[in-house]
Order: sequence, then C-alpha cells, then structure tokens
Amino acid sequence: MMQQYLKTKEEYKDCILFYRLGDFYEMFFEDAKVASRELELTLTGKSCGLEERAPMCGVPYHAVEGYLNRLVSRGYKVAICEQVEDPKEAKGLVAREVVRIVTPGTNLSTADETRNNYLMCIVCLSDHYGISTADITTGDYLVTEVDSERKLLDEINKFAPAEIICNEAFSMSGVDLEDLKFRLNIAVYPLESWYFDDELCRKTLLEHFQVASLQGLGLTDLNCGMIAAGALLKYLYETQKQPLTHMTHLQTYTIGKYMIIDSSSRRNLELTETLREKLKRGSLLWVLDKTRTAMGARALRNMVEQPLIDRAEIEKRHEAIAELNDHVITREELREYLNPIYDLERLIGRISYQTANPRDLIAFRTSLEMLPHIHTLLEEFSSPLLSELREEMDVLEDMQALIEKSIQEDPPISIRDGDIIRDGYHEDVDRYRKAKTEGKSWLAKLEAEEREKTGIKNLKIKYNKVFGYYLEVTNSYKDLVPDTWMRKQTLTNAERYITPELKELEDTILGAEEKLTALEYALFCEIREQIASQVLRIQRTAKAVAMVDVFTSLAFVAERNRFVRPVMNEKGVIDIRGGRHPVVEQMTDNDMFIPNDTYLDNGSNRISIITGPNMAGKSTYMRQTALIVLMAQVGSFVPADSARIGIVDRIFTRVGASDDLASGQSTFMVEMTEVANILRNATSKSLLILDEIGRGTSTFDGLAIAWAVIEYISNPKILGAKTLFATHYHELTELEGSLAGVNNYCIAVKEKGDDIVFLRKIIRGGADKSYGIQVAKLAGVPDPVISRAKELVEELSAADISLKPRAVAAEPDMEAEQISLFDTVKDDDIITEIRDMDLGNMTPLDALNTIYRLQNKIRNRW
Repeated sequence: MMQQYLKTKEEYKDCILFYRLGDFYEMFFEDAKVASRELELTLTGKSCGLEERAPMCGVPYHAVEGYLNRLVSRGYKVAICEQVEDPKEAKGLVAREVVRIVTPGTNLSTADETRNNYLMCIVCLSDHYGISTADITTGDYLVTEVDSERKLLDEINKFAPAEIICNEAFSMSGVDLEDLKFRLNIAVYPLESWYFDDELCRKTLLEHFQVASLQGLGLTDLNCGMIAAGALLKYLYETQKQPLTHMTHLQTYTIGKYMIIDSSSRRNLELTETLREKLKRGSLLWVLDKTRTAMGARALRNMVEQPLIDRAEIEKRHEAIAELNDHVITREELREYLNPIYDLERLIGRISYQTANPRDLIAFRTSLEMLPHIHTLLEEFSSPLLSELREEMDVLEDMQALIEKSIQEDPPISIRDGDIIRDGYHEDVDRYRKAKTEGKSWLAKLEAEEREKTGIKNLKIKYNKVFGYYLEVTNSYKDLVPDTWMRKQTLTNAERYITPELKELEDTILGAEEKLTALEYALFCEIREQIASQVLRIQRTAKAVAMVDVFTSLAFVAERNRFVRPVMNEKGVIDIRGGRHPVVEQMTDNDMFIPNDTYLDNGSNRISIITGPNMAGKSTYMRQTALIVLMAQVGSFVPADSARIGIVDRIFTRVGASDDLASGQSTFMVEMTEVANILRNATSKSLLILDEIGRGTSTFDGLAIAWAVIEYISNPKILGAKTLFATHYHELTELEGSLAGVNNYCIAVKEKGDDIVFLRKIIRGGADKSYGIQVAKLAGVPDPVISRAKELVEELSAADISLKPRAVAAEPDMEAEQISLFDTVKDDDIITEIRDMDLGNMTPLDALNTIYRLQNKIRNRW
C-alpha cells in the first residue's frame, strides 16, 4: 500500500496528497507534517518497512470539504486519491487514482456564496497580455486582451481571482508577483511551456466547444487571448479530470465596454468592502444588495465592479427599475418567489461534476417550482430588459416533474445509503423495497399455498446459510411431494426441497437491501445525468433569474432610500441636486445628513477647488459625487433630488494614503505614484477625485505640486478632465479667474467664540481659515496644547513667514546665519540656468513651468 502511495505521490509532487484509506483521507511524510500544522491535526506515525515510522495524519472523508477549504485558502494544492473499485470485489490491493486536484481557483465549495471564485490565466507575449478568467462553480468563462501592465492590473483587481496561472514570460515581465500573493492574497503558479502551445490551445478549444473554427468563438483577432483561454481549459482538464460539460460558452469582451476603475480607486470608494476592516457592511454593495439569491448577489457584485459606458444599455437598466417601482405589489411578489430559490448556477455545476447529492436535487426541484410563477409575473412588464429576461427564462417543468416523481421528499445526503427513489418510479425498486419489509409474509403465504396444494400438513419453509431457503418434508409425507420439486438434501427423518417459486423469492429477499441500494444509486446517477444533459437551458434560466433578482433588489433599495432615476447624457454635464452619500446616509440618521449640489461640465466648470477644515465633510462630498456617477452607470437609481449624469469613461480617486513599508514606499511616495497614474491614464471624459495633493512634503513643494497638477488637468489641450480638488492650500483659490474652468467652493462653518460648528454645506467661494486648532480641540487634544497652539499661531501670523526674507533684507543688524536661511539662490545661478536652456526642444508647457520655477527662485532671493 505504501509503495502505491509513493508512486502516486511521485506524480503529484507539488500537491498535498489526500490518500483514501477506508473512511479517512490519510497523509504521510512531509504532507502529514504540513497538514498537521495547517489543520491543527494530531501527527502520528505508521510502520511501513522503514527504519522509522512514517509521519501520518488524516481527516474523515465525510468532513473533507472543510479541511480542503482551509488548505487551498492558504495557497496549497491538494490531490484527492480515491478508491476506484469496491474493496469487496478487489483482488489484492484496492485500486486507487487521483480523481481531482483542488487548487485555490478550482475549489468547488467556496466559503462565500455571494462572490465568484475565479481562476485567471495570463499569457504575456511581447508586452501584450491575454487574459482568460473562469469560475468552474458557475461555468462562467471569459477572455480578453490588454496592451499594458496597468490595464492588466485593473483586470486583476476587478476580478480578484483566487488563483493566477501564467506563462514564464509573465513571471519575468516585471509585474510584482509578491504583491499579488501577499497583498491581494492570490496564489500564482507559472505553468510549463507546453500548456501555451498555439496548436494545443486551439485544438483544446475547438474540441471542447465542438466548433470548426475560432471564428465561431469570437477569437479570430485575439491570438494572445486564445492561448490564455486554451491554457486555462487544459489546466482545468488536468486538475478536474472531468469533461467540464457545464462550461458551455466562452465570452469575449473588451475593456472599453466598461468604466475603468483602478485598484486604489476601488479601495478608496469602498465599492465592495470597507477600506480598513475589509467588511461588506459600510460598502456601496452593502447598500445596494438586497438580493434574495446567491446568484443574484454575485451578479450585482459584478455589475458594481463593472459599470457600463454605453448609454443605451444603462438606460435599459434604469427603465427596468422604474417599471418595477411602478408595479410595487408585483415586484414584492417576485421577491417572495425568489426567496426559496437556491443557487441554480452552482447546483448545475455540481450536477455536471456528478458530485450533487439527493438533497441537492431536492433543492434544485424546490427552486424550479418557483419559475412558472416568476415567468407569469414578468408578463406584466413591458420594458425591453424585463421582457428579454422573461424570454430567456425556461420554466423547466420537465426537470421539475422528473425530480418530483423520482426522488424522495426527504432523502439522505449520501447517494450510497439508499432510500433515495420514490415508490412507483421503478418497478424493481418497489419489489426490492417490499422484499425488505414483507419478505416474511411472502414466505408464510407460499408455505400455506404449498400445504394446500400438496396436502403435506407439516410442510415448513426454513433457512440456513448453506442452502438458503428450502421446503422441509418429513419422511411420512414424502410420497406427496410433487415431481416438480428438486431435492436439495436428505436427512434421517426428513427431505429438503426447493422450487422455482421459492428460488425466485429467495433471490428477491436475500440481498434485497444490497440490490436495492445499488439500484437506487444507479437510478440516481441516471437522473442526475439526464438533468446534466440540459445544462444550457438551466444556465440560461439561472442567469435570467439572477438578473431579475438584481433589478428587483435595486428597485426595492431605490424606493426605500428615496433614490431617483438619473438622466444620462454624453455632453459631459454632471448636475446633481441634493446629492447624498449612499453609505454614510445609511450609517447615520437619514434626517441628519446634509445634501449638497454638484455641477461639473467640459467648459467653465471643469474643476472645483474645495477648501475648508478637516472633518467638515470635503471627502464625503467628493466621494458621494463619484459614487452617484458610478451608481448611475451601474444602472441603479441614485441618492439625490435630481441628477443629470454625463457618462465618464474612468473614475480616479486620490483620497488619503498610508505608508507601504513592505515595498519601501512612504506616504508621500504612495501619493505621488497614485497621482502619476491618474495624470498618465485619465482622459477628458474621466472624473477625478483628488484630496489633499502635496500634503506629505514641505509646504512650498506641496503647494507647487498641487498648483502644477491643477494647471495640467485644467488645460483642455492636455487633459481637461472634470475634477473635484480638495485642499488646505488656500493659495490655490487664486487660480479661479486665472485658469479657465476653475471655480472655488468651500464647506460652510459657523463660529461660536473659540468653537466651530460644521454646517456640511458646500457653498461658492474659498475658505480663509483651516480651523485646525478648533478641530484639534474637538478631537480632545489637552487644553494646554490648544492654548499654546493659539499663542504660536498668532506669533507666526504676525511674523508673516512668507514675507520674512524681505524683512531680513531690511534689517542690517540681523545675524548672517539668519539671512542664510533665505539667501539660497544667487543671481549667477539663475543667469547660468537661462543661458543653458535648450529652447528649441522645450514644449510651451515646459517653458511656462520653467519660468514659474525661476520666478519663485527670484522671489525667494529678494
């Protein structure tokens, strides 16, 4: 047995081998040490012919899923080695084979049913990336291509796969694999080069989908994507050892179909989880997700992660929500019928995998019973999207009827324990079941009949393990024995006989339970295969049900939270009246939240510079604007009195930052990296949310950077993006009037002596104070510190630091070292720099920036 184990382990060196022995999966040697540590199992030993006992530990087979989840969630691969023949029928050693390899991206029993468990394959070819993503629990299978590392990282952050498989070129491409592994908790496995062979990938795809050419799959112009999709499929064949019949469709997509939201913006906006605690509560998804099914929750999550940019598609979603809210009673009926529906997508996945048990089929039937009611209710709606969903939905009455007549109402979980098939479904099942319960009465009846026919008054039907059932006749009556009886045994005073009827009854009674269990198992597998053959119909219906769940949820949330339908436009105008933060409003008393207006366009209102104290609500206001735009493009109604939303292609946010010590980056470096990403990738159709740019360095450097960033963004020839820019640099308010499209706004504050009250209202104009000391007082800073801070701020204000160099120059008796603090620029240096300029190769913007820099140097000098 250990030789068999070692031979199997040799084939699966990179896996922990779960080796089936009776009712346990056992692990040996190094696997046992790892598993005992990770799973907190007792490490024992087994004698196997070596000098020392082999380390060993095990888990019960019926509880294996929990242990598997713990191992694969920590990045391990597990090979499941099963007994593939009945130990009772085996001659010698029971045959065993690895029937499945479980990896983080191929785990069938994920802990969170409301999110997909994605496996992603990335192929790098000459700075071109093919990306294929699949969820084997639902059958989703996607492919695309991107042309830059930044876009690749956006896709990784969007799907958040549990596992990435890649070619060698990707692992050498410079992408930070350690960041993917440790920060994003993604298992990354480079595969051998043969997985990415063009011809093998093409052949694998064509054979799986049974098509003659790649054109039928939409892969004609996606060679890199084709390799990624083919390699992923080949990897699934190798690990799952299944035909994967539930993966029926390969969806190609372009990233230009959806709004681009980079990873930092996803975190800052808290779309699906909070920034610090990583919890759903407090995120946008938490507000919007009132779905009744797991597949609806997954579909809504995907919509939030991928807002649309096609106006017609967005408005179709809005129209569906509006119509559902016009028919509130019908909408709530739909939600009631959705409530009992189980996860059809994952149920059909388990059915296709042949891992579904009898109770899964009962859950499946219970779900199907709701479909006719949902289909009928959808007939009341005429909006294009709801009509399409009704057309897509198959009520699957034949599947429901099959399970209804074949599977017991309350079957066991195990498919080998019997008592699965209903009475009346199969004649032999009924006969065997009766044999179990009525065998004795059948024998008594046969005995009475034979006594009457033969006249043998003391005829007995008896049983022993050697002969089975037999008729026993004493010698005094043996002359009455019919010729059709066959003598079985002669005793001193009696004879034993069998008859064809008794033999048939014996066969029925003896082994009836074993035969019944075997027959029920075979019939269950047959029923399961019959359902699996309809996978396309079921998957299409499951998608339709999920989307009905999504839109009834969004409609319910819109009505309950007083959301309004946004009016979409492609002119770039964002006009929000009475806008509210969708999450903050729910986390606080709704009546206490102060709504605010926002107006941005592509002309004279491109950039809003927002000033005001900390805690006053600048970040909340800016994030709520981004979330309202995003919600509108998801297809949701929005928290406002009214909203006109110009479709944006990207949302970028730079809100707060923290040290990234693991990668050696300071707060300021993180901030500047994010700013660089925004300025290089934003377009004139983007929405930028920038909070406190330049705060991580010296005052003059930070002010200069913030000033230059605004100039860069405001120039329509360079960028011209719509921007909300919060800052404590009051000097930036001077840009209104000098830069086209820049306007000042501030948070209204009411002063009461030394205290302040935040009015949370955005008004025109710039703030003239930061109220930092008042905020410090509110935060509970000790009174002595507050008092001293007030003294210091008066002294500093009186000294007017910005004019200090001029004052020093006017005082002849100042010490030289004081003058040297400001006397850092010499005239000769400025003249030398002007002389050395290569004006012929400078852009107008470079020239302006250079003049601005030199002017600052001269001001510092004088």
